[in-house]
Amino acid sequence: GTDIKPYHLELNDLDRRYIIPPISSPYYLKYLNKIIEKEKIDLIHPQPDVEVAFISENREKIRAKVFLPHKKTVNLCQNKFETYEILKQNKIPVSESYLIGNKRDLKLVFKILLKKSNIIWIRAIKGAGSRAALPVKDIKHAEMWIDYWQEMKGIGYGEFMASEFLPGKEFAFQSLWCKGKLITSQARERIEYLFGNITPSGQTSTPSIAKTVHRKDVNKIATEAIKVIDPQVSGIFCVDIKENKHGIPCITEINAGRFFTTSYFFTAAGLNMPYFYIKLAF
Repeated sequence: GTDIKPYHLELNDLDRRYIIPPISSPYYLKYLNKIIEKEKIDLIHPQPDVEVAFISENREKIRAKVFLPHKKTVNLCQNKFETYEILKQNKIPVSESYLIGNKRDLKLVFKILLKKSNIIWIRAIKGAGSRAALPVKDIKHAEMWIDYWQEMKGIGYGEFMASEFLPGKEFAFQSLWCKGKLITSQARERIEYLFGNITPSGQTSTPSIAKTVHRKDVNKIATEAIKVIDPQVSGIFCVDIKENKHGIPCITEINAGRFFTTSYFFTAAGLNMPYFYIKLAF
């Protein structure tokens, strides 16, 4: 296992632990390949989105096998608004959303979305863990939120989207695919969020409590959404889903090439997806 911080390495049950530079470093690939050669690594699995994107784009330079979706698919899924547009075009249930290019866009979007609900969901179009997400009722709060992220984090207009707020149950659908065929999948409902009580949005995407569920509508919508993104899909696909006010499950994002943070939930329950993932890779 590798990490950029020594403190995090101690959290995992590993035979070998290596500190590695971040992907922004020109030495990242050199260090990774050095570890691959030293440990005779057969398969590389990137877990955080930033490494999924980097390893996907540079897969030809890595001296070990990867089992990732196509580069185009990974890039698409890492942009929530582009994912939304393709799903909407193909009549997959989604929450009505708009890209916020400037303050004028924000004002227009508020007028449209406030007709649907009294809460609007603001979030960054890239990033995991409900990055830069905030439910707002007042446009002043949205403006200040985006201004804050622009000033402090370098993320501004053009990198945010606004969506209608989905008030229903939330589901996480994790699946494995090979050449367009669904191999196995399982959904769970998020009941309570880890540290949700201290985040501005009230959630973090990582649950402290979750339960397995089997709902045909959730399975159908998630599966159809993934096949719309890539008909010849291979690898791991995790889908975030939330019910709208009519109880219809709507896709909020698709994570390609990595497991959910809480993937061990399924393994401990008896569905060892990492095992099947490795078998599929070879």
